This record gives sequence, C-alpha cells and structure tokens, in this order.
Amino acid sequence: MRVLGSSVLGIESIVVFLCFLVASTNGSFASQTTAIVLGLGLMVVCIASIGVLGRPWGPWWGSILQVLIVALGLLVPLMFVVGGIFAVLWFLAVKNGTTVDRLRARAAADQQSL
Repeated sequence: MRVLGSSVLGIESIVVFLCFLVASTNGSFASQTTAIVLGLGLMVVCIASIGVLGRPWGPWWGSILQVLIVALGLLVPLMFVVGGIFAVLWFLAVKNGTTVDRLRARAAADQQSL
C-alpha cells in the first residue's frame, strides 16, 4: 500500500497545484494569490499524507482526500476527469498495495538470507 499509494499521492500533489494555477487564471478565485496559496496548501497536505499511509487509518484519509480532489471539479471542470482518474488509481493502490508490500518484504528477506 505504501509504495503504490505514495506514488499516487506524490504525482497527484503536482496535478493539484497545477489545477489551482489554472483556477487562478480562469476567474474561479477573486485573487490569484489566494488560489496559489490554497494550491500550495493542498499540495503539502497530499505530500504529508504519504507519511500516514502506514497507519491503520491512512487509506481512509487518502480516500477522503480523493473525494476532496474530485470536488475540485467545481472550480476547474476538467478536475472531475483528472480527479476521477486519480481516484481510480487510488482504489487500485489500496486494493493491490498490500500484496505489493508483502512481496517486497519477502524479496528483501530472501535477499538478506543469501
């Protein structure tokens, strides 16, 4: 979960910031500064969320974050599509991530036994 989830959140943080840059120029915000500060804030939240993926509530936090990011489509309509793509990637990361983590741990243990 940590490997795939962190990849999704890391790339998504960049896309979210770019979304707010678009929102700052299309008239969704009264001030470009406000849009950029909010974009940077949500980008930092996405990056900080990578650190909590190992906790039991980490996947739930990431799912809530995905809903919030899809809701950005109200500001920039294309984010419904882009956020939806990342939501699907998040679902796949949660679904298949534990298997990947288990295989990586097994491979590391096998490597140490050699």
